[in-house]
Amino acid sequence: MVLLDPKNLSRPYSDSRSQEIMRKAVEFFEAKGKSALKRDDREQVWYADFLEYAKKEGLFATTLTPAGYGATDSRWDTWRNCEFAEILAFYGLAYWYTWQVSVLGLGPIWMSENEEVKKRAADFLEQGGIFAFGLSERAHGADVYSTDMELIPQEGGGYLARGEKYYIGNGNEAALVSTFGKIRDTDDYVFFAVDSQNEHYECKRNVVNSQSYVSNFALNDYPVSEKDILSRGREAWNAALNTVNVGKFNLGWASIGICTHALYEAVHHAANRQLYGQSVTDFPHVRQLFSDAYVRLVAMKLVALRAADYMRSASAEDRRYLLYNPVVKMKVTTQGEDVVNHLWDVIAAKGFERDMYFEMAARDIRALPKLEGTVHVNIALIVKFMPNYFFNPQDCPEIGRRDDAADDTFLFSQGPARGLGEIRFPDYEATYGEFSQPNVSIFREQIAVFKQMLEKSPPGQSQSNDVDFLLAVGELFTLVVYGQLLLENARIYGIEDDLIDQIFDVFVRDFSRFALQLHGKPSSTDIQMEHCLKMIAKPAVDADRYGRVWEQQVLPLRDRYAMNP
Repeated sequence: MVLLDPKNLSRPYSDSRSQEIMRKAVEFFEAKGKSALKRDDREQVWYADFLEYAKKEGLFATTLTPAGYGATDSRWDTWRNCEFAEILAFYGLAYWYTWQVSVLGLGPIWMSENEEVKKRAADFLEQGGIFAFGLSERAHGADVYSTDMELIPQEGGGYLARGEKYYIGNGNEAALVSTFGKIRDTDDYVFFAVDSQNEHYECKRNVVNSQSYVSNFALNDYPVSEKDILSRGREAWNAALNTVNVGKFNLGWASIGICTHALYEAVHHAANRQLYGQSVTDFPHVRQLFSDAYVRLVAMKLVALRAADYMRSASAEDRRYLLYNPVVKMKVTTQGEDVVNHLWDVIAAKGFERDMYFEMAARDIRALPKLEGTVHVNIALIVKFMPNYFFNPQDCPEIGRRDDAADDTFLFSQGPARGLGEIRFPDYEATYGEFSQPNVSIFREQIAVFKQMLEKSPPGQSQSNDVDFLLAVGELFTLVVYGQLLLENARIYGIEDDLIDQIFDVFVRDFSRFALQLHGKPSSTDIQMEHCLKMIAKPAVDADRYGRVWEQQVLPLRDRYAMNP
């Protein structure tokens, strides 16, 4: 089964320590139980028990320390980090969040040439430390151009740091906070490391209503020496953006974890509930909602796994991951919202109950597309790749499944964060052409019309400056890339024809919906509107295929998993 089942961990690993990490994480939460988990969520209890357990078992130290800086089993292994992130979110977004912002906080450190701070970070990880990423500010958000954090040079050497940061996770207890700013009277960006327990560090408040601590902190003439500097100038700028590439990828995995737990709970409730003399899952609309939720979730996981393969195989010569990464950040997270919406339409008022995991899922799934800023940030990035993707293909190395026990060193030496429009891709038709399922064929026809539209009536100058218009174009393009990644992994994982066809049943409907939205944009031209109408299609109906997916894959989830009480 593609989906995570914590009580039957079946994902293969090349070493026993990786398997142990997943098992240990599950054991903590199952021993804690759902009642205590929900109580801590309601009462906004800082998760000290989890952090103490993670320290004892070395969970963060093993997963977040690159090879050579920690224990022999430590490495930055994106393959195992994906499942670890998924497991944490499966039990609660707050547990994922403290690990996730540690990933971000460590990014500028592992990307730096400051070996002293790297060794300190490794030591802190061994001691159970957590980390923070001091990038965003209240007035500017994540607009790194406009930072007000300053390093003020001092006559005797060194600097004083002065300024505030906002939305900084773990800012209350971080062993080190990687802080972004500028050196006064220069245009030089800088990353430097600070200690959240220093007397010149003021943790002002938690800005969210949550177990997680998302801080507003101030540096009040905080003394910074050259030993605390991580990077300057262009290197600091690159570190900010490249850290986001590494860290925000985990947003998709949090969505996958949340949706998986919610799906188990919702199907169990509905399948064991009688209405009007029949099981709730006997109603046709309920079957459709659960089937759509299931195939969307399977697609989310297959796409995110495939994108991770490209991240692990990336190099200065192969930067395709820079497209696939924001696809995961934007598309997988918004698909997560769709999955929870489908489930909620079935279980209705049950989804509000205080003892249900679902009540947490319905709240937290909304956060993930927004933790990157907003969806339009990623779509604006994604559309930069569209001309080369469609009209300038080239031969590229074949990337296989990357589940080997490797240290992903390139992620901390990605180089300049520019040149996105120069990245090339193989012909996407080579992947789509390997599959002949009816709905894949219909989807290919929709893509062909979209490409024709871009050839005959590409976005004009005013449309290129119209974010609302580009969002609609970007949704269509993203779905093309999403489908390509899905099919690549369907081949690798041996996904059966019925499931592939059912997934593309959903994709055909989604593509039609986005085409209709583009048709309705105020600035769409006659030629564009004509093509949009041609993109609207009905999926191929196959009652037998639909029935097999329901009976063999969806309905059996009813008693697959329930968390310990």
